[in-house]
Parts: sequence; structure tokens; C-alpha cells
Amino acid sequence: MAKGKYHEWLEPDGLVRLEGWARDGLTDEQIATNMGISPRTLYTWMERFPQIMQALKRGKEVVDRQVENALRKRALGYEYEEITEELERDPETGEMVVVSTKRVVKQVLPDVTAQIFWLKNRKPDVWRDRHELVHDGGVAVQIIDDIGAETDDDDS
Repeated sequence: MAKGKYHEWLEPDGLVRLEGWARDGLTDEQIATNMGISPRTLYTWMERFPQIMQALKRGKEVVDRQVENALRKRALGYEYEEITEELERDPETGEMVVVSTKRVVKQVLPDVTAQIFWLKNRKPDVWRDRHELVHDGGVAVQIIDDIGAETDDDDS
């Protein structure tokens, strides 16, 4: 079948390829190029054929979760074990073998930038940089500083 025909992409193999490309992190434009169509055609097919839309959504969900988990891990910090390996000659066989010589537990400190990114996106009402203040002529005005703390100013 000619490349770019929608029938090909509605078959199980076509849907698996679409999902895989999305999981690999390709943009919609790159996926359209791989399919031999324009991005505009891909968007039209996504509207007409829910199977295509669902395959792309499923693929993107996997990667989105992996990135979310990595960001969360980086924001909170974590520990990992570093293993140093060296080649040594086996005294019995004379062959070179890999031997573990040292195990060290290392710690990655929490990343403040990752924390800020996470909070601004997960709790924008508290952590966004710009806050809208409405003064209605009343006595009390709510002030929200850059780090999310709230105070009440009394003009009386």
C-alpha cells in the first residue's frame, strides 16, 4: 500500500508504530513525516479516526510518566550505588574477568530548580511568579509575596 494512506495506519501494525514513535518522544510533526503526510493531514486523521489519536496518546503517556517520575526524583533527591569494576585475570583459567572492586552509596541532593518547576506547575495558585491583586476600595488588602506566603495589610 502507498505510504501515507490512512488505511495502513488503522491496522494493528500501523497503530503500534504510531504508539512507538510517540513513546520515543517524536513530535507530531516528526510522526507525520515518518508517515509520509503533512502535519495538517495527521491532525485531520486524528479527528476522523479515534484509533490514531488513542495510539499517539498512549505512547505519549508512557514518556510523560517517565519524565514526571524523573523530575520528582530529581526534585526530592535520591541515593544510588556506584560499583567500580575492573578486569582481573582468573588464576584458574587465565581468562580476563570483570570483578567488582568497590561499592559506594552516593547521594544526589534535591534540585531546587526542579522543585520550583514542579511547584509552579502543580500548585500555580500558590507558587506562580505573578499574582493579580484586586483592590476594591476596602480596608484590607491581601499581599502575596514571591514565595507564596500570605499576609494581611490593614490600612486603618
